[in-house]
Parts: sequence; C-alpha cells; structure tokens
Amino acid sequence: MEQGRFQPGRAGLFEEEPAADEELWTGDDSADHGGWFCVKTDPFPCPAKGCTFVAEFMTAAHLILVWQESDDPNLLRHAARAKEVGRNPRIAEYATSYGPSASYYAWEAAGGPVHGVRAP
Repeated sequence: MEQGRFQPGRAGLFEEEPAADEELWTGDDSADHGGWFCVKTDPFPCPAKGCTFVAEFMTAAHLILVWQESDDPNLLRHAARAKEVGRNPRIAEYATSYGPSASYYAWEAAGGPVHGVRAP
C-alpha cells in the first residue's frame, strides 16, 4: 500500500469526533456527470465514527466517484479493490438520481479527501 493512500478495508477510524467546522469536500457542484460511469456496490457503512451514511457506490467524502469511460483503468482498479473486500462491484452508468458525484480525477487533484478515515 502506498504511504498516505486509502484503500478499501485498510483504513482506520478517527477516535475523536470531527471538529465542528470540518466540512466535507464537495467537488465541482456545476459538473453534470450524467452518462459517466461509477462502481455500484452492495451497501456498506461510512467508516467514520458516528456517521450513519450508507454507500451503495464507490465514494469519497460521500460523493459518488465517476469516470468518463467504462473501461478507465482507475475505475477497473477500484472495482477490483471492492471485489477483494466482498462488496460485489458492478460498473454502472451514473444517473444524477443516484446522488451527488465527483469526477475521480478532480478528487485525485484535490488530494483524495475522504470523510473520517486515515491511514492506519
């Protein structure tokens, strides 16, 4: 595992509560990702202590990660990781009705922010 990178099933929980002024990364609210692709999974809870969010897609900071191409190597890598931890991944065409989204590459450019987890 790369130092400082998060991987499914390999993150730890913060023991302390998030600071009151902590804000989730929101990505680019103006982007329309309809028709892009995402990784749908079996439901899994957010690992942040006290958070009740349950994801059904590969997410970052509660945003569904999306890719322009269904065969993008990073999409396939994330789907493979989800399979390794038993989340039953399926590549699906993203629809805005699924919830808020963020481009995988915008997320990477922002430093890969993740809600409530840190490297072990």
